[in-house]
Amino acid sequence: MPAEPRKPAPPPASPLRRRVLWTAAALSCAVLATSGIGRAVVSGVGDSIGRVNVFGGLSHRPADDAATNILVVGTDDRDGVPQRTLQSLHAGGESCHCTDTMMLVHLSASGEGASVVSIPRDSFVDIPAHQDLATRQAVPDSMGKINAAYGMGGPPLTVATVEQATGLRIDHYLQLNFLSFVSTVDALGGVPVCTDRPLHDPKSGLDLPAGTTRLDGATALKYVRARYVDPTADLGRMQRQQKFVAQVIEQATGSGTLLNPLRLQRVLSTVLGSVKADEGLSGKDLLALATRMKDLRPSSASFATVPLSDLDHQVPGWGSTVLWDKPRAAELFAALRADRPLTPPARKPSASPSPSARGSAAAGKAPVQVRVAPGQVRVQVQNGSGVTGLGARADLLLRADGFATSGYASNAAGPDTAARTVIRYDPRWDESVRTLAAALPGAQLVAVPQLGDTLQVVLGKDFTGVAKVKAPAPVPAASTPAPSGSSPAKAPPIAATRGDDVICT
Repeated sequence: MPAEPRKPAPPPASPLRRRVLWTAAALSCAVLATSGIGRAVVSGVGDSIGRVNVFGGLSHRPADDAATNILVVGTDDRDGVPQRTLQSLHAGGESCHCTDTMMLVHLSASGEGASVVSIPRDSFVDIPAHQDLATRQAVPDSMGKINAAYGMGGPPLTVATVEQATGLRIDHYLQLNFLSFVSTVDALGGVPVCTDRPLHDPKSGLDLPAGTTRLDGATALKYVRARYVDPTADLGRMQRQQKFVAQVIEQATGSGTLLNPLRLQRVLSTVLGSVKADEGLSGKDLLALATRMKDLRPSSASFATVPLSDLDHQVPGWGSTVLWDKPRAAELFAALRADRPLTPPARKPSASPSPSARGSAAAGKAPVQVRVAPGQVRVQVQNGSGVTGLGARADLLLRADGFATSGYASNAAGPDTAARTVIRYDPRWDESVRTLAAALPGAQLVAVPQLGDTLQVVLGKDFTGVAKVKAPAPVPAASTPAPSGSSPAKAPPIAATRGDDVICT
């Protein structure tokens, strides 16, 4: 028998295509159902959700708590989808009968926030003992990729594997396929995404210009599936998917959907009619949860990825897998179990500071949000402007902004009167160079393969100063108790991003 529902469940997922995307659904749907009109709509469509026996037979589960944890998965299910449709979506090939997307959505007990944690599909974890779906043979505990649990034992084994790996009790389960994602994005009227550079991935079919573009369902699917737009591959894709989730929340709360009865009903009917959920998730649960989550905004949603220690752990029979950074992952899940927010609360805008010795490029401007903290970016400054002392000044300003500079500047080889500042970088450090480029707006980027991990700044006459940049700040974690007489050991920081830091502005 399926487990009795314990708490109001989250709104059935909204988008979230084959990967993280499927979680946008869980978050945005909670928002969509918060108006009085939404109550009637959800009551009418709650029964259309497909049901899956998820919790029946599970044992040795983590303790329950006041928060709500939803496992949102996107399956690689193409059965019944016309081949022409698959080709148009660049989604051909054989189905792997696995979970191609896995996100853990933690809804706080207070209803004031949500945390979304992406779980890499190639995570090498312990898979609990189970009965194999194909052979009906008993299989003992073994190590394997977390996304394989679905094909080996279905949703129950998927949930059991995640619970064992995280120590978090899963309250509800949402399962989507990529056609669900496409139809939901279209029902929302499209979702805007922004990028500071063109994104082109021939395998997913993505061809996106720099700037902000409103994506329809098919193009959004290509965006969240793209793996070959930069060297970060799967991790980069998860980051883009998290940004997309934040945009879905912003779209749902800021587009008037909540105030338009017909549009609200169309969106909810699309979302709720195209997912599968555990048997304990009722329409009444959806309404109760939606009421608790009525104030959800991008600023109250945090996004994180399970910290990793090895991105290419080779295992015979499994190939390339990824290993979790155990101390940092343990702290992340401990924070969720304690219902602690992963990011600091949003601050109200304050008056801009007066111009300082930072240079005119930063005067009166808010910090530029970047992914890689400047302290992780090594920089060597060279003076090609012909202006005496400019190199030393630039090095000082970059160091004041947090960059790991060498502490000295040399004269650049060649002409002493370069007109434009140039940043030379190894393409493997493409995320680091984005942080440096944000601090030096207008600088020309020049890729130099095999340059190494130190970026080179060749100053031109156009250099006027350094713009302030800011990476998401880790949330200080609770200290681990230490033996009597010794200093307390500090837990590793949690790297997470707040939704309003990644949405398009």
